[in-house]
Amino acid sequence: MTQRLELDGLTVTHAEGVAVDQASFSCGAGEVVAVMGANGAGKSSLIRAVAGADPVTAGAIRVDGRDVTHLRLEQRVRAGIGWCPEGRRLFPGLTVAETLDVAAVGPAAARAKAFDRVCALFPVLAERRDALAWTLSGGQQQMLAIARAVIAEPTVILLDEPSIGLAPVVLDDVFAAIRGLAESGVAVVLAEQAVPRALAVADRAIVLRRGVVVLDVPAERIDAGVVASAMLDAGSERA
Repeated sequence: MTQRLELDGLTVTHAEGVAVDQASFSCGAGEVVAVMGANGAGKSSLIRAVAGADPVTAGAIRVDGRDVTHLRLEQRVRAGIGWCPEGRRLFPGLTVAETLDVAAVGPAAARAKAFDRVCALFPVLAERRDALAWTLSGGQQQMLAIARAVIAEPTVILLDEPSIGLAPVVLDDVFAAIRGLAESGVAVVLAEQAVPRALAVADRAIVLRRGVVVLDVPAERIDAGVVASAMLDAGSERA
């Protein structure tokens, strides 16, 4: 398997302390790695650091073998990282088509083909292409945020809590699309608190607790109970 993303001793420090502590793992082409943990475990800090939104204190980030640790966010996008942040962060004054066009790359013809590709993933976006982002339902906004992250055809996609605030029927579509992205050959890192749904689409499961990776196993070997235990097990606490 081609390793698209490699983290080597990634450490992220905020004013409050260490958010991610020497995290090391990889995500290969066609693989979904679910990063799970309780609130404050370091999931979003890890995702933001890989995306380039937060500085890295120590360690290395490599994409397709290239060290991107010290690249700016926009440079990491060009290096092959797509990021869907927690809370979607759409521009409410832009339409669906405008949102995707801004994130697409290449000449007009290439951007049009890219629009068609992401609309095949989320058909409702084609139906609502002229609607303003703020008029979309929560589920449609999440689909648009994911589509914005993938329209430039990254090799690595970072998804931060895509399930937040979504109805169960919408979650089915969103998680099916996440699995579909991996099957297209992309490496997907999914930070998620909805443990059963994350495990259902993941190839590997990683549990963070207080910024430390305390579990890294094939998803098929564990269930939600094991993950919950790993999140809370006092025996795994740092000294």
